[in-house]
Amino acid sequence: MSTPLPPNRTGRTDARRNRERVLAAARALFAERGDEVQMPELAKAAGVGVGTVYRHFPTRGDLIEAVAEHRFAELAEYARTECRNRPERGLELYLAKVGEVLAGDRGLSSAIEAARGTTESEPRGAARAELEAAVRDLLDDGRAAGSIRADATVGDVYMLVGALSATIRTGSGDWRRLIDLAMNGLGA
Repeated sequence: MSTPLPPNRTGRTDARRNRERVLAAARALFAERGDEVQMPELAKAAGVGVGTVYRHFPTRGDLIEAVAEHRFAELAEYARTECRNRPERGLELYLAKVGEVLAGDRGLSSAIEAARGTTESEPRGAARAELEAAVRDLLDDGRAAGSIRADATVGDVYMLVGALSATIRTGSGDWRRLIDLAMNGLGA
């Protein structure tokens, strides 16, 4: 009788690494070219086979949602790590980061909208809950520091992000000025 082999942890590590490579390649390609990106070219850019892409993301929509969730998780992490330690400017820093991401990822926003069949590219599910918690903390910190008005809500910030997104998407103005104006309105 032979001794069983230890579990193959390399396979899981490789799968995780491949998934991250696919997500990174997808984000870069979608940001650059929007909804035009096809799965075979994405696989090539990630250095994996098409089967690997489909094994992780059975549909193109699944891949786009995963890339979107990754982007939202990065924004939540930025809010928690870079903005929370500056309560007097945390919300402003967060909105500026959102603007930078949206301006740099216009193609990704377009791909998200196309995959969803709507002009909404906002977070959903767990990603939304995570972002809402991070924004709520920024609002609480700002109120405690005296820099944010008492009645400001997470919904208000979502409206501002929507306006920011529309301004960037349509090129209808300077999104940085929009943040300045919004922060004046949100100030205590």
